[in-house]
Amino acid sequence: MEWLHELFKASPEMALFLSLAIGYYIGKIKFGKFQLGGVAGSLLAAVVISQVGVHVDPGVKAVLFALFIYAVGYESGPQFFSSLGKQSIREIILAAVLAVTGLATVVVMAKLFGLDKGLAAGVAAGGLTQSAIIGTASDAIGKLGLGAVETARLQGNVAVGYAVTYVFGSFGAIIVCVNILPKLMGRSIKEDAVKAETAMHEGEQVLGPNQHAAAPDLVGRIYQISESKIGNARTIADIENLNPTAPITIERVKRNGQIIEATPQLTLENDDIVLVVGRRAAMVSVAPQLGKEVFGVDGMQMTMHRQEIVLTNNIYAHKTVNEIRQQTANDVRHGIYVLQISRMGKVLAMQPDTVVELGDVISIYGAEQDVKRVAAQAGYVIVQDTKTDFVYLGSGLVVGLLIGMLTAKIGSIPLTLGSGGGALLSGLLFGWFRAKHQSFGALPSAAGQLLRDLGLAGFVAVVGLTSGLQAVQTVKSQGMMVFGVGVVVTILPLILTMLIGRYVLKYDNTAVFAGALSGSRSANPAFGEVLDKAENTIPTVPFAITYALANVFLTLLGPLIVALV
Repeated sequence: MEWLHELFKASPEMALFLSLAIGYYIGKIKFGKFQLGGVAGSLLAAVVISQVGVHVDPGVKAVLFALFIYAVGYESGPQFFSSLGKQSIREIILAAVLAVTGLATVVVMAKLFGLDKGLAAGVAAGGLTQSAIIGTASDAIGKLGLGAVETARLQGNVAVGYAVTYVFGSFGAIIVCVNILPKLMGRSIKEDAVKAETAMHEGEQVLGPNQHAAAPDLVGRIYQISESKIGNARTIADIENLNPTAPITIERVKRNGQIIEATPQLTLENDDIVLVVGRRAAMVSVAPQLGKEVFGVDGMQMTMHRQEIVLTNNIYAHKTVNEIRQQTANDVRHGIYVLQISRMGKVLAMQPDTVVELGDVISIYGAEQDVKRVAAQAGYVIVQDTKTDFVYLGSGLVVGLLIGMLTAKIGSIPLTLGSGGGALLSGLLFGWFRAKHQSFGALPSAAGQLLRDLGLAGFVAVVGLTSGLQAVQTVKSQGMMVFGVGVVVTILPLILTMLIGRYVLKYDNTAVFAGALSGSRSANPAFGEVLDKAENTIPTVPFAITYALANVFLTLLGPLIVALV
């Protein structure tokens, strides 16, 4: 294998991408109903590849993780801040339960198997995947007043325990959160993620990418006018207002083989061909009063436009949908249909009493000239840019990394969010601000998905490449005891916390629970797999809350373990 070592020494990035390729291939393989997923597969592949000796600059890991966690926060910022409050108490308790059960497990296992303070702290750092414990525990050991040799030995054992247990610490959390938790709940993560998203949008149907309604609400039909059916409703304006509560729009008229302008005052004649657009219910009610439906008529093809606009005109603010409809002149709203109203990423119910606020995103549908007219009056158009605003993205990451450098102390224990926590908080803030001001800061969904997928999978692959060889060698030299203790420290607190969350805290949604549980263990690889299974952002808000708390709670375990073991 010397040639592989030399190859990866010359090009360590090759080892990284090989880990991703093999890992995602492995992750697709199903063992019954069990499937590793790309993240866990990349971790395992990286551990195997690391055995030939690979050195990857630690800066690569930091960059990849910052991109992943910032993109997660950015997408979830609007929902996160609206979710804070009394409803977050469960997440606070869950994070505390994980920290307490983690501490108890480490202390009991250390006493049962005779681990010293250093090994116990290292097992906690690796088994709970909280690297900050290494620093706080090493600092606490240094203050015990031991001799220099003993202090160095214990601090070295912290690194040993960490190296042996960290890989399974990541892998085990995936098993619990992605495979065991859904079995306990009796429902899949995706099933409950869809259910929660529907509830969040107040029952409104929200179609995903490449999804289209089989029976769309807005339709276009072509009719051949029959004078015997339209009766006295002869002008276009008359016909459009046959049912004032469910209007239609005549967009095009063809008479004697010629297209003529469809003005409100135009009187329709027998055998005129008209293109009618409206909501399905209105079309069904008015169709019998028009004439025979026809199709394939030359010149009657027309392209309609859907546009999202941000409401900035105070005329419409703090009013209900019904009030706006009644107070807006016909010539302003003619030909325009409101498809959807959303606020900070949440779709509102399209009810007559729904109140519209400044900053709401209004999705409108109509002919091009009608859409442009209303968009210019109501606010500004959201440009669906396919390019990422790197000024905004870079600024957000810089702010996040600066936040991560801030440190506060409780006694002699330094507490910090770290680069990951800082990037997450910054992503939440920048995503929230972008939702309120959508004229800048574009991060297309495909770009965000790439940042999340590549960032997380690349991060765990680097972990496997840098720690895998040392972990395997340590297990060979010291036996499986420390590794086995690490497995218990990884699994038992998660299982206990999961049971308390289910039966005491009454979590009843698998996707929400999986996000909260993975965050309470600061288990980023597990959260990545949860997010992948959910196929939406529902798990992100509970994850963000428990993740921030876990960074504090688990960091505090270092000196506590040193004191109690």
